Amino acid sequence: MEEHNGKVKEFNGLNREIEGLYHVVSRKVGLSDGAFTVLYNIWDMGEGCLQRDICSAACVSKQTVHSVVKKLEQEGVVYLKPGKGREMGIFLTEGGRALVEEKIVPVAAMEEEAFGHLTEEEWREHLRVMRKYLEYFRTKVKEL
Repeated sequence: MEEHNGKVKEFNGLNREIEGLYHVVSRKVGLSDGAFTVLYNIWDMGEGCLQRDICSAACVSKQTVHSVVKKLEQEGVVYLKPGKGREMGIFLTEGGRALVEEKIVPVAAMEEEAFGHLTEEEWREHLRVMRKYLEYFRTKVKEL
């Protein structure tokens, strides 16, 4: 079995470390990883987003998002509202909005602050390289 080269190992290690930091953040703000992910994505995409939107944005299974949304609904954090066809938009209750303001918005501010330590040139280069890598890797996955 062929080993990954150092570049792939470092890239994967950095990605795992970032994921690990979000796990730590979830715990520190008192939310499960799933609840943090769902609430963050509702905040990011806007109320009325669909479960499939969250699945796609967060690369999380439908089952996971569905069970988290149901739990948040039972806790009075979100409610579902019918949209087109069988679609159900996810909305925050007043308590849910307060929870997002308290637990999600500060994390988003931390992210902004961390990115603020990059120059505009560094940020653009980072995005350019990530897009290039993603485009090529996506092509290879389609060929699989």
